Amino acid sequence: MKIAERTVNAERVEHLISVFGSFDENIRKIEEALAVSIVNRGTELKITGDEEAADKAARTLEGLLALAAKGETIDEQRVRYLITLVKEGNDAQVSQIAKDVVCITAKGKPIKAKTVGQQQYMKAIQHNTITIGVGPAGTGKTYLAVAAAVAAFRERTVNRIILTRPAVEAGERLGYLPGDLQNKVDPYLRPLYDALYDMLGPETFQKYQERGSIEVAPLAYMRGRTLDDSFIILDEAQNTTKEQMKMFLTRLGFGSKVVITGDVTQIDLPDDKTSGLKDAIRVLEGIEDIAICKLTSADVVRHALVQQIINAYEKAARKAEEKRSGPKAQTRWQRKK
Repeated sequence: MKIAERTVNAERVEHLISVFGSFDENIRKIEEALAVSIVNRGTELKITGDEEAADKAARTLEGLLALAAKGETIDEQRVRYLITLVKEGNDAQVSQIAKDVVCITAKGKPIKAKTVGQQQYMKAIQHNTITIGVGPAGTGKTYLAVAAAVAAFRERTVNRIILTRPAVEAGERLGYLPGDLQNKVDPYLRPLYDALYDMLGPETFQKYQERGSIEVAPLAYMRGRTLDDSFIILDEAQNTTKEQMKMFLTRLGFGSKVVITGDVTQIDLPDDKTSGLKDAIRVLEGIEDIAICKLTSADVVRHALVQQIINAYEKAARKAEEKRSGPKAQTRWQRKK
């Protein structure tokens, strides 16, 4: 193993402070992930380690300093993501991150795409009439879609925001829940309410909802309607049937934009029902003005454990699939022999 030394210079001390993090936690993560040693000398960082690892650590630090120079917060998720990009040889893409503000929340916080996958997702929403965003939990599919909807509403490119979800009984019966129909379906729609509260604030959201400018409703309420000049989001679309998905897609009116989000690994439908989301991806692929964006565990912006949990489940699913297909493959090979 050839030991090498690399040097990275920061333009300003403030950028270094941001990159180091509280108690140097960000630097320690880079050292652990890439097996290098990093020493700070003024505005200079000295990296020592295996030649390849030292190069990767230098590129990671350069990327983080570039983000810090743009005023971006350097947190654990950013560090993990940049290390992943560098290991995959995609660190040049870091310049695409945190360019555009999608929306400003009620508290003045700017909402931006935090990963390359999220950036591509937002561009797809901007440039296409229908966008299908597929990916695991924590990739920001719903939150970013709501941010894009609020931005379009504020810019008056649409007159209404319509958010909908299928009310699928995932192990529970709607009939046993207290209250009228709206009370029964509200728990299914809670994540959509939460995102809107964050973007608009509860009072503004209430005002727009009373005016009919914002509608949050179960998917069944969409039947028979034509939705013009609206930004429509279908969330948890993996729990739609083929018939429901077709019904929803044909609600599209003039001047409207549709975003469909879902996770095909979390289908709560009965075994004899095909997911409308999976079917739509197959049927609609290649049609102009319809974009299909596939986010991965690398785009997870929640706790680090969420990414590890998703990867663990994917690994387990692959092993189970190999176990199921193994004997059959062996039998076919033996027959050829």
